[in-house]
Amino acid sequence: MHPRFLRQIVPVVALVTGFATSATALSCGNDASGFANWKAEFAALAQANGVGQAGLNALANAQYATRTINADRNQTGVRYALDDFIRIRLGSIDGFAAQARRHLERNRNFFDQLSAAYGVPAGVLLAIHGMETGFGNNMGSENVINSITTMAYDCRRTEFFQPHALAALLMVDHGALSPAQLGAFHGELGHTQFLPGNALIYGRDGDGDGRVDFYNMHDALASTANFLRQKGWQPGLGFQEGEPNFAVIGEWNAATVYQQAIALAGRAIGN
Repeated sequence: MHPRFLRQIVPVVALVTGFATSATALSCGNDASGFANWKAEFAALAQANGVGQAGLNALANAQYATRTINADRNQTGVRYALDDFIRIRLGSIDGFAAQARRHLERNRNFFDQLSAAYGVPAGVLLAIHGMETGFGNNMGSENVINSITTMAYDCRRTEFFQPHALAALLMVDHGALSPAQLGAFHGELGHTQFLPGNALIYGRDGDGDGRVDFYNMHDALASTANFLRQKGWQPGLGFQEGEPNFAVIGEWNAATVYQQAIALAGRAIGN
């Protein structure tokens, strides 16, 4: 994804903020039976919002993602107590931090550059990276277009996911996302699991190759740092509970137990 494409498409994403309102007339469903009809409705709306033939073809070929729906309706991670959440997701804070520090030392110059540019400590970025995908080892096994369109069709959270589905189709249209790309169960992309709408707005080229690829660690972490800074991260201030930047972690993930784990792991990793 070329940075110029990002600049060109951000006004389209701004339009997407009003997209859900216009999309409320669309049908929705709780199983696969109405998905084909919904795709036809969504295609008309997507075309009206600037999606071209490549994106429309990706939508036409999308399949109802049963595993995505099953995962969405059986989420348990945010229901754990903090100690249990850490044990299940990280093993232990000390062990997780030691692994993260090895990544930090291998990429010290890069993280120093991110800290200078965005003011976000390496420990926080690595905590997110490790929490989301095990430092890039598990970036998902589900087709992104299938997952994000299925969530946009599902009646539970249509208004939230329809703008992200539109963004994904726009990314396909501009060669920024392959229709065959794999991601997480809800259509999240790459090393730190950006939803497509956020990818368009906050994506940054972290390795200087002139494009933004969320499956490239440097781009994904630069984009994550940019997201946090744009959401209000204050350089040099603390990020533990009760400190100014803790609330910004909540912009990344709304679950309190997740925020607490990131803060604790980030402090243990250090800079």
